[in-house]
Amino acid sequence: MGGTMKKETVEEQSNVRVLIVGGGTAGWMAAAALSTKLAGTGISIRLVESAEIGTVGVGEATVPHIRHFNASLGFDEADFMSRTEATFKLGIEFRDWGAKGDAYIHPFAAFGRDIGGVPFHHHWTRARRAGRVPADGLDAVSLPIQAARAGRFGHPSPDPSSFFSSFSYAYQFDAGLYAAYLRAHAEARGVVRTEGKVRDVTLRPDGQVDSVLMESGERITADLFVDCSGFRGLIIEGALKTGYEDWTRFLPCDRAVAVPCANAADPAPYTRATAREAGWMWRIPLQHRAGNGHVYCSGFIDDDTAERTLLDQLENPAQASPRRLRFTTGKRKRQWVGNCVAIGLSAGFLEPLESTSIHLIQLGIGRLLDLFPTGPDLDPLDAAEFNRLMDLEYERVRDFIILHYVATQRDDTPFWNHCRTMAIPDSLATKMELFRQRGIVTLYRDGMFLEPSWIAVYLGQNILPDHVDPRAALVPDAELDRIIALEAENCRRAASSMPTHGDILSRYKAQVPA
Repeated sequence: MGGTMKKETVEEQSNVRVLIVGGGTAGWMAAAALSTKLAGTGISIRLVESAEIGTVGVGEATVPHIRHFNASLGFDEADFMSRTEATFKLGIEFRDWGAKGDAYIHPFAAFGRDIGGVPFHHHWTRARRAGRVPADGLDAVSLPIQAARAGRFGHPSPDPSSFFSSFSYAYQFDAGLYAAYLRAHAEARGVVRTEGKVRDVTLRPDGQVDSVLMESGERITADLFVDCSGFRGLIIEGALKTGYEDWTRFLPCDRAVAVPCANAADPAPYTRATAREAGWMWRIPLQHRAGNGHVYCSGFIDDDTAERTLLDQLENPAQASPRRLRFTTGKRKRQWVGNCVAIGLSAGFLEPLESTSIHLIQLGIGRLLDLFPTGPDLDPLDAAEFNRLMDLEYERVRDFIILHYVATQRDDTPFWNHCRTMAIPDSLATKMELFRQRGIVTLYRDGMFLEPSWIAVYLGQNILPDHVDPRAALVPDAELDRIIALEAENCRRAASSMPTHGDILSRYKAQVPA
């Protein structure tokens, strides 16, 4: 997470009044981070939310960056996990995406190690084309995948020379409990919460936001407004009319239904995404329940059928009534306008296929901290830089999610035929062509998904490069077989030496007072 002050010293920052409109995960993450990182600067933070307005609450799976966010706030992992009913997450399992019957895990780690200065996936491709790879394929050479499949977990070693330093991890937690945990932290640092609904937003003659009018009649003014009001974008769109960039042509799913149920077994240390006839289903195992959902395209399946499809595959009876959601994939054309910054769903929405919702919230908060105003007068250059960076992040996450749909061989339903043949952004088409031709993964400075993530999806969904690095041929077949077998054995042994996932969760629970 960002937080580096620009230009001026902390002492020069004072008397900035911040109003966060909306609570939930986005609002309370923003409140907790701003109140912690800007403590002592004279900033005042107020958050308004209404208990009558529900939150989406499906962003329960995360990526490893959340660990750095929590650590920056001083959270103790055992306490945080116990109070949010969290489990560990080593990756995401994708079922039936490349072809029906396929299954692979996108782990938070690289596959294998470079051989002779050549990335492992080039050697792997050469061996796979010759039919000389382990029976469990790429899973064999990934420690976190082996651990996830066995229901085991261990913390990575801080020693870079250790075999156990080669992976990372994230969390799966109850989003409502996480928001409450963040709220307690923020309020302890001076954030003032106001219960109630916003009736109206008043603009100044220069087009910036002056105040919000509450249904109680109170008018609240501020220097900086952080819009965390969800899909409606109460300020960024409702008042400022920013406009929305619709990406439905690339990501056609536009609806979801979500429901919890009891776990049928000990919670697994990974999230599952299973492709269905007109979309996909998630399963997120927490300590106290499992979160389930069905993301789908209304042009290929009706709402009632989508809900029945979800309920029919639950491992236990539903614990609540299913909640239906409608969304338009895309982002605001500008996420910082004048003195309003949109964070979370008010800024944009990308389906939770790769657990990016909370990460995009975290990115927005980090960029805001990096560019935080030094006084009541805001610099438009800060807004322009914020928008440039967030546009890059959203577009690169978009491309990575599209990859899962277009990199499929499925032709068994109209939905998958559409996805397999649809037009895609030039930015993604170039990346895919580079990999198909030469096994090259495009690298860039900004963007959360690095080379191992792209390789996991490419190879997991049966996209093999036509040509590999010519240096890979310098390794004799017998030597390559020996290296792959040794890597697989090391992964298997290391995973089997880890404690069970359940043991670590129980240990954490025992450390935290009731």
